[in-house]
Amino acid sequence: MSLSLEDLRTGPTDVSMAEQAYRQLRDRLIMLEIRPGEAINDGALATEFGIGRTPVREALKRLEGDRLVVSYARRGTFATNVDITELADVSDIRERLEPLAAERAAKLATPAMRAELLGVAAAIADMDTAVSNQRELMRYDIRVHRLIYAAAANPHLEDVLIRYDNLATRIWCLVLDKIPSVAGHIAEHIELLEAIAGGDDQLAGSLALEHVTSFEKSVRSVL
Repeated sequence: MSLSLEDLRTGPTDVSMAEQAYRQLRDRLIMLEIRPGEAINDGALATEFGIGRTPVREALKRLEGDRLVVSYARRGTFATNVDITELADVSDIRERLEPLAAERAAKLATPAMRAELLGVAAAIADMDTAVSNQRELMRYDIRVHRLIYAAAANPHLEDVLIRYDNLATRIWCLVLDKIPSVAGHIAEHIELLEAIAGGDDQLAGSLALEHVTSFEKSVRSVL
């Protein structure tokens, strides 16, 4: 089984087969590698992952709760459609919770986490965004957000934010080919990560809010 986005940051962990399947499927769904409306075959996935059907079915049940898949009796399980009209509702929640996470991270991140935040900021600054693949940039965006959520040291807040960032990412990926570049969106993380690492909670919250609102404006500009 290949690594999930969490594993790319933390390395493989002792998580259950169901958790591994959940992470893999979730990442494919949010990046639209499993297309909206596409049927999901649990048997084929079990074979691909080298595990039994039970953990795959457990993962799909969780993904249904995340509104990433939907199951129909006698028809099967399908990736949910991406509803652009949900953009305002998703953004409304993120505009309130993303600043909270950034502020908490600035106050509560461990020294090791602050060092990791600065390392990511430096990596973004050195990134050759002019030639980077758009979808790889989006994967980087996801990893940065999940790092901030983890640094906020509130597992309930982290869980909610991951869920809504996933929905936002699906919307972004739907229009990705229409957006000239997401490089600027990724570059916005540098100052945000540095503010969090430096313990400036007010600046971190302000920058997080600007980042979320700029995302919505970028998407709406191409709709």
